[in-house]
Amino acid sequence: MIANRFLWFFLMLLLVGGTVGYQWLKPKESKDENNNIVMVALGDIEENVTAQGKLEPKEFVDVGAQVTGQLQKIYVQIGDNVSAGQLLAQIDPRIYAARVQADEANIKNLQAQLVGQQAGVVFARQQFERNRELLASNSVSRQDYQNSEFNLKNAVATAASIQAQVEQVQSTLTGDKTNLGYTKIYASMDSTVVDQKARAGQTLNANQQTPTILQLAKLDTMTVRAQVAEADVMRLRPDLPVYFSTLGSGERRWHAKVRQILPTPQVINNVVLYDVLVDVDNHDRQLMTGMSTQMFFVLGKAERVPLVPVAALGAPMLNGDNQSGAAYRVKEVTAQGIQEKTVHIGLRTRRFAEIRDGVAVGAKLQALGRMDDKGKSKGQGYPMAKVPRL
Repeated sequence: MIANRFLWFFLMLLLVGGTVGYQWLKPKESKDENNNIVMVALGDIEENVTAQGKLEPKEFVDVGAQVTGQLQKIYVQIGDNVSAGQLLAQIDPRIYAARVQADEANIKNLQAQLVGQQAGVVFARQQFERNRELLASNSVSRQDYQNSEFNLKNAVATAASIQAQVEQVQSTLTGDKTNLGYTKIYASMDSTVVDQKARAGQTLNANQQTPTILQLAKLDTMTVRAQVAEADVMRLRPDLPVYFSTLGSGERRWHAKVRQILPTPQVINNVVLYDVLVDVDNHDRQLMTGMSTQMFFVLGKAERVPLVPVAALGAPMLNGDNQSGAAYRVKEVTAQGIQEKTVHIGLRTRRFAEIRDGVAVGAKLQALGRMDDKGKSKGQGYPMAKVPRL
């Protein structure tokens, strides 16, 4: 009787132990498993290249001094709108005015000498003609004839020399008048004064380099100089749509198109960057020189298309149909179990990919790693470097 009770107790203990062990060892369902399942859903997608940029005026000019002298007066201030031909600044003109007066006096002197010499030429020619006629009748010696011929040629040469001196001084006068004109500095275009480099009373030395006085710019059109990495610049092209935002602009975006991709790169900290120029309208004057921008170059955009997180894409198939898009293996979760299928994708971002065919909207796919609340994979998955870009 005691043995039967002991056997019964042993069997009960064995049963309880087996049940506890099974519960302990069986696979546990958790939120992580649910996070491994993603669904194909309709949504909007935009594939783009991002870059940082700086704003600058599309058209600007540094207004400098072409002559040396003291800056007497500046007639404009920073922020003033100026018209083409408007007087901006004045350099002391007295030295250049004196040079012009000296040149003009020198020309008058030479012109007076030229008049006297031309009269001498007329007289020498008359003597020469008379002696030539007298020589025919032997009324004058050959020596006198030759002397008159020499005097004529010498008078003509002297007159030509004086004429050349007049032209030389006239050229000097033209240059001095030009320099005198440079003492007044005018605006070259309709623009806005955006910077002032010199002050009234400052002496400007234009012999070694051109000193800058003011900077003018047309602010109705600004240019963004964006620096794009060499890995992305080949994906861009002129007239590609682009939008950007600035610090402090809130939700506002400026839309434009790529104007030019400069062929010469800049190497910054061993990183090769190419300047991409984008022109944008600025009639409301909200954009200012030097502002930082966050650029988005739109490579493609689609609305209400099937989307799936990239974590659900398997290994890319190198022999996929390029016309249908890059091919990938995915694992669809069905009532019959997990089935492998091939899908073709179109546009792709870091988080989502457009599904062109292979699975339908509403299909459940198994992700390669655990998904966070934003649809990003926490697992290793397939590195982005191995995924071909479209």
